[in-house]
Amino acid sequence: MNSYIPIENTAELPAPDDSGFVSHYVFQYIDFEEIPQYVAAGHRFSDCCFLGCEIPSGMEDQIGSTCLVLPRMGRKYNVFRSRLYTGETLYQGYDPENEESLDTCFDSVVYADYMTKGKECRNIRETIGRSMHDRAIGDAMADFLSRFDEKQIVAVMGGHALLRTDVAYWKVVRISKALTEKGKILASGGGPGAMEATHLGAWMAGRCEKELQDALKMLSCAPSFRDEGWLRSAFEVRKKYPQGRYVSLGIPTWFYGHEPATPFATHIAKYFLNSVREDTLLSIAKGGIIYSPGSAGTLQEIFQAAAQNHYRTFGYSSPMVFLGKEYYTREMPVYPLLGDLLSRGKYRDLLLSITDDENEVVDRILAFTEH
Repeated sequence: MNSYIPIENTAELPAPDDSGFVSHYVFQYIDFEEIPQYVAAGHRFSDCCFLGCEIPSGMEDQIGSTCLVLPRMGRKYNVFRSRLYTGETLYQGYDPENEESLDTCFDSVVYADYMTKGKECRNIRETIGRSMHDRAIGDAMADFLSRFDEKQIVAVMGGHALLRTDVAYWKVVRISKALTEKGKILASGGGPGAMEATHLGAWMAGRCEKELQDALKMLSCAPSFRDEGWLRSAFEVRKKYPQGRYVSLGIPTWFYGHEPATPFATHIAKYFLNSVREDTLLSIAKGGIIYSPGSAGTLQEIFQAAAQNHYRTFGYSSPMVFLGKEYYTREMPVYPLLGDLLSRGKYRDLLLSITDDENEVVDRILAFTEH
C-alpha cells in the first residue's frame, strides 16, 4: 500500500482535499453505516480502496470508478487484517482455567473451518479469501520488519516434537535469550518444540537465570504439545513473567494447525498457504539460521536455505549454524554432505559451522551480523 494511507478506524477518517475528493486511502473494515454524518457530508472518493467495509446504499454513488471495493466475504477471519496476530488475539476466547475453551477460541474455529472446507479447497470464494488474508499478513509483517535492520533477523529451525524437558530445547532457549538481549529479532515457524523454545528464550530476555529455570520448571508439567496443559502452562509463564521490552516473530500455518502456535511469540504471522510461509521465514532470516535437531521439514529448510545462499538471492550469504554434531554428522548426516558439495564447487558461498556449544552458536551469529 505504498501510495495509499491506511484508515483502520473512524477516528482517522480524512477530509476531502482542495479539489473536493478523498483520494489515495485504504479503508479497512470501516462500518460507514455507523457514521451517517460522514456519509451525509457527500464526500467524493477517487482512487481509494474499501476493504471489507460496510457501505450504505446512499454512499455508493460517492465512490468513483477508480476505487476498488471488496466485500467482507463473511469469513471466520478478517480477510483484510492490518496487524499481525498476538498470543491474545490468536487465542481469543481461550481460558487457561477451562481447557475445553481451546476448542472454541479464534484459532481453533479458523482451523476447524479450514479443515471442513479442505486444505486444497476448490471453492473460489474461499481460496480468494485465504489468499487475500495471507497477502494482508505479509503486508503487516513487512511493516513490522521495517523497524529493524535486515541482519537483525535470525531464525531457528528444528523439530516440532522436541520436548520441553530435552537438553536441546534448553539450549535453544538460552541461545535465543542471549541473541535477543544482543538486539537480534528471533524468528521461527511459530509452533511447538524447537520453535517454542526460540520464543520462550526471547520472552525471557532480560531476566535472570533463576527466573528462567522457574519458567522451564513450570512448563515441564506438559513436555509435549500433545500433553494436557501444554498451552495452559505457557499462559501461566506469560502471566508470571510478562514481557514488554523484547519482541520475536512466529510464522505458523493453519496447514499444520494440529500443532498449536506458541503464545510466547510477541508477533505472529499465521498463514494458510504453507509454501508461502516457509519461503517467507527463510527469506527474512538474513542474519543467519540456526538448525537444531529436526526431521524432514528441517531437512527441506536446510537445502532451501543452501540454494538461497548459493545463488546469493538477497545479495549475500548468511550463516548456517548447526547445533548438534552427533545429530547432523551421523543421525542425519547433512553437514558432511554440504561440506563435500561445497568443497567440490557444487555449492558456493555457504557459511557453514557446527557445534554443540551454545556460546559458539551465539558468537557465530554475532560475528556475522556485527562485522
